[in-house]
Order: sequence, then structure tokens, then C-alpha cells
Amino acid sequence: MVEYILRHYTKEGTNILVSKGNKKESNYDFKVHFQERGGRKRTPKHIHIIVDLYIKLSHNEKLTLELIDHIIGVIGKLTPAKEYPPKLQIFNEKEISKFNELNQYGQYSVEFILVTTELIMIQEKTNYPEGTLNLKVFKKFRDNYQDIFSVVQAATFTNRR
Repeated sequence: MVEYILRHYTKEGTNILVSKGNKKESNYDFKVHFQERGGRKRTPKHIHIIVDLYIKLSHNEKLTLELIDHIIGVIGKLTPAKEYPPKLQIFNEKEISKFNELNQYGQYSVEFILVTTELIMIQEKTNYPEGTLNLKVFKKFRDNYQDIFSVVQAATFTNRR
């Protein structure tokens, strides 16, 4: 049975959770999940965030690109988890107020996006210290958002061996 640990509760009432991962070579591997009020537990993927960011972009391009720049900056400051469950390292509720207008668009709040992406990025840095998948996805969005195909392709990449 999976044990879920609450890491954050958003103002909108969404639980952001983690569970123990199954990578044997990583002592601190974890998975990120969320549960909206009355809903079931789900696992966010890069593509879910990217689609929501495209919706926000269509309503306020400048502010959405500022949010992407903020996310890219956060990625550079994160370090691998040194404990389980992992803790948020950068997220600060005071920083999200400048992006509040974006909460009107798409399904996810800025708070949700920042917390889940931070946890996903910590997971990547924990399991793949040299990995850059998250950074590449957000940089591709920032630098080439007009090329939806390439951005979606980067966000849905899976390492098929």
C-alpha cells in the first residue's frame, strides 16, 4: 500500500503529496502527486504544466514568460533531496502574488505550478544529478513557445531504451 505524505496544501484546497519512489539506487527517490478537493490522487507530468502555461500565455504573454523565467531561476538553485520526505527548498508564498492574474486562466494556480514543479525538479536532481530534462522543457517553452510541436515533444519525452 502506498503511503502519501502531504508536502503542501494550496489556497484552492489541493493537496500536493509525495510517496516513496522505487529506484533502488536512490535512497531519497520519491514521486509527486496531487489531489484536488473531492478528487482522486493524480501524478502531474510535464505536459500537464506546459498545457496550462499555454493557456495562461494566450491571456497574458508577458506575465507568463516572467513566470517561466522565475521557474528557470528556481531550477538553478535546487539541490538533491537529502531526506525523505523531501522539503520545498525555494517556494515562498510571497513571491506568487505578482503572478496572481494568471490564476484566472487554465486549471492550475501559480501556487500549484510552482510547488509541483519544484518537487519534480528536486526529484530529477536527486535521481539524476546531471539531468537537465526539466530545465530543457522550460527553456524550450521560454525561447520557442511559438513552436508548440517542439515544446510538447520535449514535455512528453520518455527515455525508451
